Amino acid sequence: MGLTIHYSGRFNPNSSLSAMIEEVRDIAELYQWKFKIFETEFPAGETGKEEYNQKIYGICYTPPECETVWISFLSNGEMSSPMHLDFFGKKENQVEQPYLYMLSTKTQYAGIDIHKLIIHLFKYLEGKFLQQFTVMDEGHYWETGDEKLLSDTFKEYTELIEQFGTSLEIYPMNKDESFEAYFERLIKQMQSKRKEK
Repeated sequence: MGLTIHYSGRFNPNSSLSAMIEEVRDIAELYQWKFKIFETEFPAGETGKEEYNQKIYGICYTPPECETVWISFLSNGEMSSPMHLDFFGKKENQVEQPYLYMLSTKTQYAGIDIHKLIIHLFKYLEGKFLQQFTVMDEGHYWETGDEKLLSDTFKEYTELIEQFGTSLEIYPMNKDESFEAYFERLIKQMQSKRKEK
């Protein structure tokens, strides 16, 4: 639970992976964010193929109070992460396979400024290094650039999280209650409180 940026895409084969890594590393160092560099060059002739090896290429960085941002790829050039590769890389189920390429970063606790920086960096990288890059920004900043809308959305998510936390304290789970019944009761209580405001 919390405001999140969802994204996917592929590396532009006409760009330099090592150059992209260097630029992202420079930004991470400037802001003193932790980062990790993976493989720096794709295997020759592998990008664009459906198959991939078990290595990760690119870089990731982690701003304070934020989930890791993955600017990382499989050998076929598709965006992914080590966790996605471990969990979804060997899946035979056709429904689960697309999750290998669906990344997300929760920014809820990092705040508005970090969220904006991530979005602006994405926009920069999209123009220079990425193809078919899609972003679903729960803060709507990617699409609109509207800081007030982003601020209002952060506030709304924070209030929901606080309400949920308070509800867990005020309305504990009954001894013989199933999780489904408990959450149904909890959601009804939260909706009722919201209507009272």
